[in-house]
Amino acid sequence: MALALGESSFFLLVVILTANSMLPLSYASLPAVFIFGDSTVDVGTNNYLNGTATATDRFYGIDYPYSMPTGRFSNGLNTADFIVSLLGDGRESPPPYLALANNMAGFKSKILRGVNFASGGSGILEDTGNKTWKAVVSLRNQIDQFAIVQENILEVLGKAKGEHLVANSLYIISSGSNDFVEFTQNNPFVSSTTIMTDVQSNFTKHLKTLYSLGARKFAIVSVPAIGCIPAVRAIVGGSCLDDLNNSSRVFYSSMTKILDNFSSTSEGFLYSIGNTYLMTMSIIDNARANGFREAINACCGTGDFNGGDKCTPTSNLCKNRDEYLFWDWFHPTQRASSLAALTLVFAEGKEFVTPINFSQLASKEV
Repeated sequence: MALALGESSFFLLVVILTANSMLPLSYASLPAVFIFGDSTVDVGTNNYLNGTATATDRFYGIDYPYSMPTGRFSNGLNTADFIVSLLGDGRESPPPYLALANNMAGFKSKILRGVNFASGGSGILEDTGNKTWKAVVSLRNQIDQFAIVQENILEVLGKAKGEHLVANSLYIISSGSNDFVEFTQNNPFVSSTTIMTDVQSNFTKHLKTLYSLGARKFAIVSVPAIGCIPAVRAIVGGSCLDDLNNSSRVFYSSMTKILDNFSSTSEGFLYSIGNTYLMTMSIIDNARANGFREAINACCGTGDFNGGDKCTPTSNLCKNRDEYLFWDWFHPTQRASSLAALTLVFAEGKEFVTPINFSQLASKEV
């Protein structure tokens, strides 16, 4: 259920004012940030793959320095960039693993500040994205890459110091949207909740693997209101698709239970989970109150709602990108990502992020 107008706009205003009063921050106990997931947090992984899930064409990156596409599925920065920046300490968003692995000079020193493993089009399930986009790095394979990084960290720092760094780093995971969207595309007459058990069990398995590798502080970004993205609106004729939105709600509830159970049985396990479904719907339902003029159509695209295809050099392009919730057929604008990061990092209370926010999680010492 979306928030009422007054509740939503007032809450997000408080988030912004709180953030402005706290910056810059310093988290001495946060040695590194490791990022896993899909295109919402990919900073260029797919540039190194021979697939079609790419963001290397103009107008991607139009608001990035020098208006250069970087592989981010955004007009500028994405949510991962902003989360890392908000954690202060002059911290920059970590580079893609494949960029480091393809240029081994300085690999062992650079990984000590963090690595981004996220791959656009990937999902929690192993097969998600591979047929649709030809080549993606699944969440399981991203964790395999982290295992290599973890081994190198222990080698560089020694066992005790290496394990301390790994345990006290922050692990951001933003994945799951593609599992449900792809299933619905391939099975239009079957409820996407039918794959919920598989997604839940695989998510739990991935958590256990990361925990076994020494990860302890998990910042989870849940599945947003994927039933309302322009690509879906273009297919169903304008309305949000309730089945996909229901999957988002159910998966958030199930993830919360999984994380709570895991924290009660696993020593040192800490977590924070953001309800991005509720965050997205609060903007869609009350766009102008939250500073957006357009929360239905994409800024860059083709066809109905600009949701017919990804952004290309021949796409329609809006002039006032900061007034749009959606950048392209699937992804938020830089401004929307910034607002999401502010909420995840600083929100008080448990409506949008629980049981603690990302900044509180980052400051915990394991």
